[in-house]
Amino acid sequence: MSSITVTNLQKTFRAKRKAAGLGGSLRALVRPQYSSVEAVRGLSFQMEAGELLGFIGPNGAGKSTTIKMLTGILHPSAGEASVLGFTPWKDRQKLAYHIGTVFGQRQQLWVHLPAIDTFMLFGKIYELDDKDVKRRIGFLSEAFEIQDLLETPVRKLSLGQRMRCEVAASLLHRPKLLLLDEPSIGLDVVAKQHIRDAIRRMNQEEGVGVLLTSHDAGDLEAMCKRVIIVNHGQIVYEDKVSNLKRKYLASKMVEVRYAEQVSRDFHLDGVEVLKVGHYGVKLRFDTHQTPVQKVLSHLTEAGDVVDITISDPPLEEVIARIYQEANPT
Repeated sequence: MSSITVTNLQKTFRAKRKAAGLGGSLRALVRPQYSSVEAVRGLSFQMEAGELLGFIGPNGAGKSTTIKMLTGILHPSAGEASVLGFTPWKDRQKLAYHIGTVFGQRQQLWVHLPAIDTFMLFGKIYELDDKDVKRRIGFLSEAFEIQDLLETPVRKLSLGQRMRCEVAASLLHRPKLLLLDEPSIGLDVVAKQHIRDAIRRMNQEEGVGVLLTSHDAGDLEAMCKRVIIVNHGQIVYEDKVSNLKRKYLASKMVEVRYAEQVSRDFHLDGVEVLKVGHYGVKLRFDTHQTPVQKVLSHLTEAGDVVDITISDPPLEEVIARIYQEANPT
């Protein structure tokens, strides 16, 4: 069963043109001219119930605009969308009882009050029983490790602590779908890991579907099974994250440490030498052009190997490559 179905969704904004010079500014004031900006161009995709779906792209790709249409904040210029059986911009109030949303750059917690007060207020807004709310807060505070933060005014929390409370608050009413727009922006490694672990737990234990936008490839690897990549308001790639790696991670990084000193002119055919140290070398090669077995054979022939590490390049490089292919310059 699909939790989200999007068909040819489009959103065009009217932007006022900026006139040059004093005369142009006066004319623009009397007779303003507008241009059309296509933020989303004919998007079509489906998301299954309980799925962990990454929705990524460069700045200005249309990610946040799409999220806002799926939550009912924006009306589309054309196309259709169904979220949990509701049309978001027509049934926004009804839909709100079944989804949770977090916008990384906008907070929903009241900054001058402790987080627990906002949680209790949300319980009233969602018409939940007080006893159920307290039990739910207890469960979420344990899942997100915020037991010691609930009584502290939100303005005194660190960014990572606040975001954990923000995501927990969005899950208070047991939504079936969680829409996260840059939830890890500006967070340190530890804070990111806390949020990733808690979201995976909620997905496993309660079947909450997650639609995630993020510029952090670590979020994608840690949480998502499938990814949709958009650029200029259009889908440029859609597949499982594992297939994304298999298709684009053709190059390998190799670090080798030898028992003896390495020659400064170390060289292997079909391999790019990135760095040569006293006892080690760092290499890169394309598995489509040079077999792994051939490289390993040459490396062992070059000397007595003490240690060897073979790894993939960072996923950020892969995503950047897809962006560049979709937008060649």
